[in-house]
Amino acid sequence: MAVATPYWKPGEDYLKQIVDHIENKIEDGDLVTISEKAISTALGNILDESAVQPSHFARFLAKYWMRVVWGYVLGPLCRLRKKTIQRFRSYPIEEGSIHKQVALEHAGILQALMPGSEGGIDVSNLPYFYVSLPLINAPQIAEGIRRHIRFKMGKNVLVMIVDTDKTYSLRGLHFTPRPKPVKGIRSFGGFLAYVVGRFFKMNRKATPVAVAGSKMQIEEALEAAEIANRVRGFGAGRTVWDVAQTFKVPITCVTWGMLDKVEHKPIVIVKRLKARSFEDTVRN
Repeated sequence: MAVATPYWKPGEDYLKQIVDHIENKIEDGDLVTISEKAISTALGNILDESAVQPSHFARFLAKYWMRVVWGYVLGPLCRLRKKTIQRFRSYPIEEGSIHKQVALEHAGILQALMPGSEGGIDVSNLPYFYVSLPLINAPQIAEGIRRHIRFKMGKNVLVMIVDTDKTYSLRGLHFTPRPKPVKGIRSFGGFLAYVVGRFFKMNRKATPVAVAGSKMQIEEALEAAEIANRVRGFGAGRTVWDVAQTFKVPITCVTWGMLDKVEHKPIVIVKRLKARSFEDTVRN
């Protein structure tokens, strides 16, 4: 069940927003999932890239690594969409250089070599030159949300913070390029993990960043995260290019007011199906 709310701007009381919008929608044992980016934005965990001065290496990444390597080699190798590959081939050099500098400073070189979402840094559904940074204390935030729901509503629920960045799975092995996923998912390699997961067509799901309230098997957590991700949708667009296209403006000209006009669903309630008894199965 996706729950629509107003767009969460910096300074938003996201705890109040969560409680107000899930009232009469949850039961004990439900899983309440929340978008990591929505929480980061509300907490002001965002960065204005317009003040960043790119290095020569960051410019190299934008002009050659993104346009040539991802546009002609790694993009097709990873079986990315033709539209995405075309965008890489015309990757904006000036804005891209600035963004790659931020990735280098906040996530490191292996993350900066990613085609996007470097180290969990997200640029979509944010205005101007703003990007959201990954949460440093996601487990504590998830626990705080769980306690607030229990205090205000008297409901015992699980809370999961979810990122759209993918976790790749091969049998019992689960890994992701982004840092600090939940325990049971390995984080390593940056763009190398991304290339391996995409090239070998591994099963991929959205990444649970933190879970509070009860332990979950990693496979169940991944399944719930992916369900929530699909139901939530992508706000004004999946990528920064899609968002700009939605509003018919350049990628750095999206405003807070524009984003306010789009339906956002930062909360998704996931309910476990109750298994029927053997007698009920036979009777039906």
